[in-house]
Amino acid sequence: MGSKEILEQALKLHPKERFTIIEGLIKSLDEPDAELERIWAEEAEKRLQAYRKGEIEGIPMEKVFKDE
Repeated sequence: MGSKEILEQALKLHPKERFTIIEGLIKSLDEPDAELERIWAEEAEKRLQAYRKGEIEGIPMEKVFKDE
């Protein structure tokens, strides 16, 4: 069954049942992705090492958060 058919069936449900489905779908989108978290952690570590080696420069917090 494709997404169009699923939607058609879901729209036939009682509003409380539709809400339950919507809530479940939204919660599933909020779950952390372990692979994505691993990739970001690796990238952060690479950037930290490059900063410590002097390969990249930091930007002062005041400049980052300055309203322009």
